[in-house]
Amino acid sequence: MKNLNLGLAIVMTALGVVSCSKDAPIIDNLEEENNVVLVQRTPLSPTQINAKINETIASREKFEWTNTDAHMIWSATVHGDQILTIGYGANDTDFTKENSNANAIKDLLIARIAAVEAGGQKKTSDFLIDEDDKLNIIDVKIEDLATVEDLLSQKGIRYIEPAGYRYLDHEVTAKSGAGCGYDSETLNSADYTTVAPGAKVPWTFYEHGIPSAWNYSTGAGVGIGVIDTGLTPNNSLMNGNFNDGYSSGRYVQKYGTYVDSWWPWSSRTDGVNDKCGHGTSMTSVATAPRNNNGMPVGVAYNANLISYRGTKNVLLDGYHEQKGVANALKALGNRSDVKIISMSIGHIFSVGRIEDAVRYANNRGKLIFAAGGTSTTFTNFVGVIFPASMDETVAVTGVTDANYYKECDICHKGSKIDFTVVMQRDGNGSRTTPVLSYYNGQTDYVGGSSVATATTAGIAALVWSRHPSWTKTQVLNRLKQSADFYPNKNSQYGYGNINALQAVQ
Repeated sequence: MKNLNLGLAIVMTALGVVSCSKDAPIIDNLEEENNVVLVQRTPLSPTQINAKINETIASREKFEWTNTDAHMIWSATVHGDQILTIGYGANDTDFTKENSNANAIKDLLIARIAAVEAGGQKKTSDFLIDEDDKLNIIDVKIEDLATVEDLLSQKGIRYIEPAGYRYLDHEVTAKSGAGCGYDSETLNSADYTTVAPGAKVPWTFYEHGIPSAWNYSTGAGVGIGVIDTGLTPNNSLMNGNFNDGYSSGRYVQKYGTYVDSWWPWSSRTDGVNDKCGHGTSMTSVATAPRNNNGMPVGVAYNANLISYRGTKNVLLDGYHEQKGVANALKALGNRSDVKIISMSIGHIFSVGRIEDAVRYANNRGKLIFAAGGTSTTFTNFVGVIFPASMDETVAVTGVTDANYYKECDICHKGSKIDFTVVMQRDGNGSRTTPVLSYYNGQTDYVGGSSVATATTAGIAALVWSRHPSWTKTQVLNRLKQSADFYPNKNSQYGYGNINALQAVQ
């Protein structure tokens, strides 16, 4: 901004705005001040905003909106339907309404917005979009830069974020399908083994001793919550025949928290069904039944499944997707039958609302697995993505079956990774983990850190089913103790591959 202001001053000088009178310096100063105001009152373009975000991330620093200035936050708000999310509280740990005295802070912030926005001409109902029922968060509609400036000067704000700004909409290479697709593919006979009563065991499971671990545990009694794009209505094995064959005495439940609307006040979700395909693949690898249909079986084929359609695709870019995921986290956090949460979704930078919701679920004893990142042309400069980058989550990435550790063709790695899963034939990116497809009687291959995360969630269910009285810390410690690098942690691959058989013995 300083360089731009300097440039404007130089232009004014070049135009001959000079005088020999004693008043000339005053005129020059007034012109420069007016230009500064003009520039500040003009929002940055999305290209300029993204360039600043990318610069921070490329330097391996954590990007947070609150660490930027009011002008950038306001600019992103202008380009994001004027939606601003405010996380308030007495301190960084004061994020939930339970045992919190932050209500006075919220009231003060609302009063400040009412006093400043549009010169004090708006009522609360004109700008207050939503107040979270569990977390210290409000969503407001802001138009004025002065309002953002005033908010940043107030105490009691943990973060302030332009929640409606869609970073990926302004990246020219962002049209990659975002992990969606209804493809199917016939499995190569070398990529599975048929076991009783006629199910296909993916080759990747043998890399972790999962079939041998089934002699001790199959995940019975453990609830796995999968937050993703939902669950297909068109594959009976993940619906009416979920409780079939060797998979018995369990249940599948489907919920939806994603609102498919550009209107911020909208609260009507678009249902529980998968409209992407990604969520179906993840629920399949974690929990698909073991029966005689000749289809791929899941890691924890006797675990209960609670599926949430919390997002449109795997990239958490936009107000309703971020809110949908946060609401799913809160709901699963409050369920006593859910012990594990799997999220093969993420964003390249942190989202305060989701951070709060992750901590909410974590504080309720949930073991939360998150994908370390799957590269695309617009995220390959990022290390471990959010929320896998959080301390409260367990970050997982994918590796090949090479005789040394090597990340899959599209998988991220880094110091935040906790575990790895073999999910790709070395040198053949198309030979990944076999899963159920979106439609009856069809199969597919799925790769990346997504399938690695869902696989690890299934292994955790085997351990917890074997030791139902254990806490999440005990389960996590057993996973670590059963992994390749334990008691050390590799700088890029965490504790490495888990031996599921060792973990359940």
